[in-house]
Amino acid sequence: MLFTSFANGSLALKNRIVMAPMTRCRCDHATAVPNDAMIEYYRQRATAGLVISEGVPVSDRARGYIATPALWNDAQAAGWKKLTDTLHAAGGAIFAQLWHCGRLSHSKLHADGSAPAGVSKKAATAKTFIFDNGRPTQVDCEAPVPLSTSEIKGVVAEFAHAARLAKQAGFDGVEIHGANGYLLDQFRCPHLNNRTDAYGGALENRYRLLLEVVDAVAAEIDPARICVRQSPYGAANDMQPDPEPLKTYPYIARELDRRGIGFLHIYDQSCTWIHDGAHPLMAALRDAYGGALIACGGFQRDEGERILARGQADLVAIGKPFIANPDLVARLQQRAALNAWDAATFFAGGDKGYLDYPTLAA
Repeated sequence: MLFTSFANGSLALKNRIVMAPMTRCRCDHATAVPNDAMIEYYRQRATAGLVISEGVPVSDRARGYIATPALWNDAQAAGWKKLTDTLHAAGGAIFAQLWHCGRLSHSKLHADGSAPAGVSKKAATAKTFIFDNGRPTQVDCEAPVPLSTSEIKGVVAEFAHAARLAKQAGFDGVEIHGANGYLLDQFRCPHLNNRTDAYGGALENRYRLLLEVVDAVAAEIDPARICVRQSPYGAANDMQPDPEPLKTYPYIARELDRRGIGFLHIYDQSCTWIHDGAHPLMAALRDAYGGALIACGGFQRDEGERILARGQADLVAIGKPFIANPDLVARLQQRAALNAWDAATFFAGGDKGYLDYPTLAA
């Protein structure tokens, strides 16, 4: 099933393999405009049924890492347009992953020196990269400043503006990054969210920001071309797993279903529970949500075929193997050996570990 087509009435994909979003930090930090190396990197991987871009900050303050390509101005949209045109010419489809890092950030990443934005004052026990005397340097994330209610409305507007620019840039849709401990996930988390306003307390309030973002983005883009990413049981970026996952995630799935959102992307950071057909969460999500479920977390061919056959997913997202294997779809089809990735070249740097992995043909 991995190699069969998929369509949801608004979007047709040539296979069910998704290239998962992966931060690569390869553009100029000052402009955050995609460059020629990025265009070639994505072109090489256009055989995926759907490519989801690396995280795209929706504003300068949304940035949490150096050299991430963004979508808050026309110059950035024009750079992405060159990339989407090239990928489309190669037969691919691509969503922009809209991103706000929240507390996982540092003031030196922001042009105005502003402190990271957060749901609360609690700093993340995590690291990020900044430029120190022109060189990438790993530092502790700074303590965030809690967003005021008016600032929250501004964040919603930033996502809507980025979605409008994504459409201008030729993306086939967008993914709203609500996972992995970034801002929208920080609001969901009861261990971090100690707010007493409309965005804190009950589950409905903690998901209010994500759903306001979804509604604002859906005013700009066909809801069937919107994806929302979640990471149940996730502990990355100094998070604690949700205490009631079988209540929390079916709740958001039902809300997305009610809005006609086309894709729900579920990432298992541990690469364990999502492969267990008896685990109740994917079945509960399937019951709650009628759109396309994307499963991510340690998948290759056989694991992907199994979750599709169980009916617990419609598409399978694969991450790191795509870094080292630009022709991953062909390799999976042929059961060919995979190149090993070089983790030392994942972030920043030049073409090494970015454009130079060999294809089967080579």
